[in-house]
Order: sequence, then C-alpha cells, then structure tokens
Amino acid sequence: MSPATVQLQRAAVLHGPRDLRLEERPFWPPQYNYAQVAIQSTGLCGSDLHYYLEGRNGDFALQAPLVLGHESAGVITAVGPGVKNLVLGQRVAIEAGVMCKKCNYCQTGRYNLCKDMQFASSAKTFPHLDGTLQDRMNHPAYAIHPLPDNCSFDQAALAEPLSVLIHAARRAKLASGQRVLVFGTGSIGILACALANVYGASRVVAVDINQTRLDFAKSHGFASQTYCLPKVDKARTPEEQLRRAKDNVSTILSKFNEPEGFDVVFECTGAEPCIQMSIHAAVTGGKVMLIGMGSRNVMLPLSAAALREVDIQGSFRYANTYPEALKLLGSGKLRNVEKLITHRVPLADTTRAFELLARGKDENGNMVMKIIIGPSS
Repeated sequence: MSPATVQLQRAAVLHGPRDLRLEERPFWPPQYNYAQVAIQSTGLCGSDLHYYLEGRNGDFALQAPLVLGHESAGVITAVGPGVKNLVLGQRVAIEAGVMCKKCNYCQTGRYNLCKDMQFASSAKTFPHLDGTLQDRMNHPAYAIHPLPDNCSFDQAALAEPLSVLIHAARRAKLASGQRVLVFGTGSIGILACALANVYGASRVVAVDINQTRLDFAKSHGFASQTYCLPKVDKARTPEEQLRRAKDNVSTILSKFNEPEGFDVVFECTGAEPCIQMSIHAAVTGGKVMLIGMGSRNVMLPLSAAALREVDIQGSFRYANTYPEALKLLGSGKLRNVEKLITHRVPLADTTRAFELLARGKDENGNMVMKIIIGPSS
C-alpha cells in the first residue's frame, strides 16, 4: 500500500503519567483469523485510571506509548482470511485477552492464567498490545463475541467487568439462597451485588466508606442494606489494624443482624483493612473471594480463617464468561445495570473523562461511576 493510500484513524495514546495525546495513526486490513472492529463504546476502569495517573498499574510500568481501554463493543468493518464466525456489520463485544492457545492453562480452559497472555491496554507484556480507545482495531476472531439483539453497545461494554464477577462467582460456587456481603461499591462491587441477586442470593448487603455510592447501591436495588465504615486515622501498628478489623466486623454483623457471618464475601476494594475484615465477616465454612487489586502485601488473620475453615480464593480476570455475560446483559435480569453508566464522552475528550474518574465527581457535583468513551465523531 503506497503512502498516499494509507488510511488514518484517531487514537488516545498514553505517553506517561497524565500525558494522554489524541493522535492520528494508520490502520491496516485484518490479517489471517483477525477481524476489524469500529469501536462504539469503551468503558474506563480502575486499571486504566492507574496507568493514566501513574504511568503504571502495580508492577506493570509503561515502556512505550500505549492505547488504553479494554471494556468494548463495536461493529465489524472487515474480516481477514479464515474468519468464518463474523460478518460485516455485525455488532460485537471484544474480549481483550489474546492467549497462546497452546499451554496447559489454555488447553484446560483456564486461559486467564496463560503465561503468554497479551492483554489489550496492559503493560505487562512488551511490546504492549494497544487497547480500544481508538476508532478501529484488529483483533483475533476467536476473542470477538456477537451481541444479542437486545444488548446495546454501552451494555456490551459492561460484559468485561461483569465477566470478572461471573468468573469469581463460579469459583465461589455461588448458589441460590446464600447470603452475600460485598466490600466496595465501585462498578465491580455493584456488579457483584447485581450478579448475586440474579443467582438467587437470599440477601445481598454492601459496605464502603463512600456514602454516596452506598446510597446508589441501595436506591437502585443492588443491595438491600448498606453500612458506611467511619473514616478513622491509620492504625499505628499491624496489631491495632487487625484488632480494628475484627471490631469493625462485629459492628457490621450486628448492623445486618447476621451474627454468624455471610456465606460468600466478595472483596472488591483491594484495601488491606477490607481484606482482613472479609475473613472475619465470612460464616464458618464460608468463602472469601479476593477480587479487588490493591495492596501488594497483606497481613491476614489466617488462624481466624483456618480454625473456621473459611476458604480464601483469588480470582484473576475471567475465562469462558463472555457468552453468559452478554446473554445476561441482553436479558434484562440485571435490573438497573445501565444506571452504572453515569457519563458518556467522545474519544476526543478522553483526557477530561480520566480527570472526571480521578475526582469521582463531575463539574456539577454528580457522582462518577462508569464512563463510556464513544466514537471520535
């Protein structure tokens, strides 16, 4: 293709902390077994925000300019040779992970643990794989999923975070009739509440330090009851922090009238005090699902878990969840889930969107929960 015929598109490219630039970049026809998607909706998440603010997400630091975004849906605009399952004009969701398909994890259906996984918008691997904050992207056809007719692009962008909860719920063997406690009422915590309700939980309650988010969770029916933890000075010693965690849980369980604890606790904050509280909040024989990514090294009250046979399980991304996620999003069973999307901005205003997300409130003082980035025009 000669330089005169190169087609250009716009992309929001991160060069360093708070250095996001709208650039024109060439795009190419999709290669073998790839398809091209015109991005219609991309949801911003906490990992995107970490990259924007700090140029890194945990141990994964930016080594080259990177296009963020991985919660996305759009329309097929081209298919490469070998693609049989997708057609032009088809509405689809993009699963951001590109696995090797050869290792034992991939072969046994746990491809989220693939050592050679490339994840769009993550700096874990180098060269980085660009994400979805661009007009179009080419992606492997096997990681592109058709949308149900009654699932909008914005709803489909929620399939990625919802997949995180479906995976966690499967690991927890979440079942009808169980009592569920959720720590954290950001978008992941809200989706944990919503999914627990769909799975038939007998009770879903939520705990946070943000009263506005708790009010949101309760007023839209995601949680039946909530509790706002009081903000206090940081504990002076690890022992004091552990004691506070146990005392806080006693108050929480009394507030919810569940003296024995909850069957399943979804920890969606990643904050060390909440992880500690989760163990005390689980019933004897219950489960704690660690979903939030935050503190790297955590001191745990392990004897409290071991003596009561509380299972502490990690949960990383997801595998084989997108069909269920999209079906649920199109079914209407996740009542009020669209309320999670509080703001929508065009690609050209992505920097403003990240600043809104960082503040947690917009210019009018309204809560920012989930921001969707739409097309550049």
